[in-house]
Amino acid sequence: MTKIDVIKAAFRAWGRELYRKTSLSQVARELGVTKPALYRHFKNKQGLLNEMHAYFFDKYAEAVRADYDRALRIEDRDERYLIISQSLARFYSRDTDIFIFSLIWVYGSRRADTTEQLARRGVGIRELLRPGEDTPDYPNLLQMVIVTVIFWIACFHQDCLGFPDSPSLIEARDEAIVDRAIAFVEQKLVAGLGLDRETAAALDFEGIEKRLGSPPEYSEDDRLIRAVGAVVAETGPWNASMNMVARRSGLAKSSLYSHFENKGEMLAQLFLTEVDRLIAYTVASQEKSSLAEERLYLAIIAAADYLRSRPEFLIAIDWLRLRNLNLGDHTPPRLCLMFQGVGLEAFGGDAPDSETEARAERVAQWVFFLIVNILLRWKAGEHTVTPSVEDISGVRNESFRRLYKFITLGMKGFDL
Repeated sequence: MTKIDVIKAAFRAWGRELYRKTSLSQVARELGVTKPALYRHFKNKQGLLNEMHAYFFDKYAEAVRADYDRALRIEDRDERYLIISQSLARFYSRDTDIFIFSLIWVYGSRRADTTEQLARRGVGIRELLRPGEDTPDYPNLLQMVIVTVIFWIACFHQDCLGFPDSPSLIEARDEAIVDRAIAFVEQKLVAGLGLDRETAAALDFEGIEKRLGSPPEYSEDDRLIRAVGAVVAETGPWNASMNMVARRSGLAKSSLYSHFENKGEMLAQLFLTEVDRLIAYTVASQEKSSLAEERLYLAIIAAADYLRSRPEFLIAIDWLRLRNLNLGDHTPPRLCLMFQGVGLEAFGGDAPDSETEARAERVAQWVFFLIVNILLRWKAGEHTVTPSVEDISGVRNESFRRLYKFITLGMKGFDL
């Protein structure tokens, strides 16, 4: 048993539980050895996690370095980013366990050292940006490209492997399947939703924003739901307890059981209540226009306004974005309802058959995924740091105007 054997076993064992549990006993069982045998290689669990983190970035840099060097020699920005997106999609599509680790321990860990880690390994991500792109004002296009790759490769793993129920390490995958997945990601980056370019580019964003009302405020009856959201935002759903919620809400723990049977029901009620309100607000906002292109932006900016008004819920939903909370089968498809006023044809087709509806649900989830990423992955002057509750309201509408152009027109629409 080598050090690398232990690291790979940890990816498999902990990945199956999406890192909700990370015990050395699990890794030992995966290897068929005793727990003390692991201490020949690692002093403790944190030491193993640190080595997994280094191993991930070694593999990442190794996989993309040749494409990165090629991209640097190309002047056209969109072609340059397509090369990087294809390289990243191929890397993530071939190894499910590496992908799960990256979702939770890299993109979802609140750590801000991704760019620095890659730079140490000869992959300077900032060198890919054009002059002026690496500014504190907006999320840049490369960020949107990478987030899009991550989302659609997650869908790829879900479709191929039942992710995240039964992830397994796959060193080699049918290249034809991988190529189809990469081609689909590329199509979204190049063309977006394919809406009318002239109409989308000429949208009066400021005028549309003025049509919005204010998101609904919390009522006195929402005290308990707000307390659940605040605790989840601070501790994450796995560490949140009914005791914490009781203290935050000013109720006795015994009183909570008159509202929730258990912690799982409490978390589900938080998300489902807020998701329903989010949907209602975005749908009502779309009624302020009859033009599909305007209705889509109304839905995007309304969703952003709602989440900015509820920062605790926004941070809590970030956990749902990256991890599979047990909320039943209702939440992901329900997100598609946020955009029901836009028209099905904008999200993947014009016939209301089951395949088209499924594709529309995925596209709606992609749009929502990007909205949440802008709110949580961007902060002026600290591009990869997750903002605090106080910072979320500072994300400007200009960010969502650019997002809209990227979604509807692809990479070439980002600067219109």
